[in-house]
Amino acid sequence: MKPNILLIEVDQMRADCLSIMDHPVVDTPNLDQLARDGVLFTNAYAATPSCVPARASILTGMSQASTGRVGYQDKVPWKYENTLADEFSKAGYHTQSIGKMHVYPTRSLCGFHNVILHDGYMHYNRFKFNTKTMESADSVDDYLNWMRDRTIGHVDLSDLGLDCNSSTMARPWHLAEELHPTNWLTTQSIDFLRRRDPSKPFFLKMSYVRPHPPFDPPSVFYDMYRDMDLPDPPLGDWADTNDRSREGLNPVTAKGLVPKQRFQRAQAAYYALITHVDHQIGRFLNALQEYGVYNNTIILFVSDHGELLGDHNLFRKSLPYEGSANVPFILADPGNHLSMKKNSRLEEVVELRDIMPTLLGAANIAIPDTVEGKSVLPLVRKEQDVQWREYIHGEHTLGNQSYQCITNGKEKYIWYSQTGEEQFFDLIKDPKELTNRIQEADYVQRIQVRREQLIQELAGREEGYSDGKSLFVGKAVKSTLAHALT
Repeated sequence: MKPNILLIEVDQMRADCLSIMDHPVVDTPNLDQLARDGVLFTNAYAATPSCVPARASILTGMSQASTGRVGYQDKVPWKYENTLADEFSKAGYHTQSIGKMHVYPTRSLCGFHNVILHDGYMHYNRFKFNTKTMESADSVDDYLNWMRDRTIGHVDLSDLGLDCNSSTMARPWHLAEELHPTNWLTTQSIDFLRRRDPSKPFFLKMSYVRPHPPFDPPSVFYDMYRDMDLPDPPLGDWADTNDRSREGLNPVTAKGLVPKQRFQRAQAAYYALITHVDHQIGRFLNALQEYGVYNNTIILFVSDHGELLGDHNLFRKSLPYEGSANVPFILADPGNHLSMKKNSRLEEVVELRDIMPTLLGAANIAIPDTVEGKSVLPLVRKEQDVQWREYIHGEHTLGNQSYQCITNGKEKYIWYSQTGEEQFFDLIKDPKELTNRIQEADYVQRIQVRREQLIQELAGREEGYSDGKSLFVGKAVKSTLAHALT
C-alpha cells in the first residue's frame, strides 16, 4: 500500500519560533523531533502572506498570479481545475480535512471526501445570518456547534473579549482545555484514524487555527511564558518610531507603539499557543503509533504565513518582512520511504506552491500540468545536478503599503508599488532586516539584478506595473485578478 500523507498546517506561525532553530524561549519538542526525522527548510516563504492567497497556493500548487489571489479578499468562489485533495482522491486515497479551510463557499470540499470545519471567527460570518452569503458561523462551523453541545449556556469564541485579528491583546482560555479549538482538532483527527477506510491509504490535512489570534492559550501554557524574560523585537533603522496618531492603542492594530505590558502579555500568549499546538501534534503522533501507521506516514508541517509580533513596530502579517513571510517547513518521513538524509537543513528557497508537487510525488501520483511549484524531493534525496529556482516573487495588496518583492532567502528586494519606495536587505549579514541597504554603493549591482527580475515578473500583468523595461508607480492595485473573478 502507498504511504499515508499527513499535511499539518498552522496559521500565522513564524519560522523562527522553533527550539530547533535556537529560539531563546519557545519550546517545540515534537516539531523538533519531526525535523530530526526529516528535513527542515530554513528559507521557506509564503509568497503572498495572508490566509486566502496562501491557502490557494497550497491547495493548487500554483503561484499567486495563477490563482488570481494577490491580496486578501473573501467571498470569491474557489474554482480550480486541479486541487491537492482531488488528486489524492482520484488516486484512491481516503481524503479528509479537519480544521481551517478559508475557502468560499465556506463548506466547499475542494476535492476532499469530507471536511470537518473550523475557520475561526470569520469576518463575513460575524453577523448571525448574512443575507449576501446566505451563511452564518452557526451554520458552517462544526467546532462552534460541538463546543456549545458540551457547555452550559450560550458560549462563543467572542466571550474572551479578543478580536480574531488582534496581535496585541491576550488572556488565557476560559473553558476546560479539552474544549479549546486546538484540542478539538486533534481529537477529531484521532477519531478519523478510527473511522477511516483501512483498505485505502489516507491523505489527512490537519489545519490548526492557532497561533493565529485570538491569543487565548490554556493557562498551563501561558504560565510557561508569562514571567519569562522575553526577547525584544528587532527595530530596523527604517522603522516608524513616532506613531503620532497612537495607532498602537488600537486593539487590532497592524502597527504602532503598543503599551509595554500589553505587548508582553501578547508575546507570551503567542509563544504559549505554539507550544500548545506542539503538544497536540505530539498527541496525534502518539495516536499514529497506536494505530500502527506512524512508520507508513509521510508528514509535512507548514504555516500559511507568519506573525510580525512587534518587529519594526509592526504586527499581524501581509508584509514582506521575515516575521510575516518566512514560514516553518518540515518534511518528515519516519519510515524512510523517501530515502532522504534525515536531521538535516536545506537553504534552497521554497514556497507554499511546492507542497502539492512534493506530496503527490511522495505518493507517486502524477502531477497535473497546472501545478507551477516544484517537488522538493530531489533536494531532500541529495540528487545530483538538481536545477532549483534562483528566487521567488512575493507580493500583497495592502493599500498604500502594497508591494512586490524578490528574495532567495539570502537577500531581499522590496518595491512599494504605490509610493515607489525601495528596500534591500542582506539577510546573510542582517537576518533581522535592521538596515535598508538600498542607497549603499556596495549593493548597487545586486539591487539592479533583483529589480530587473521583478520587472520581468510583472511584465504583462493586468495592473500595468511593468512594461518589461521599467516599474510604474501608482497603478491601481487589485486583491483578486480578473481571471479568478469569472
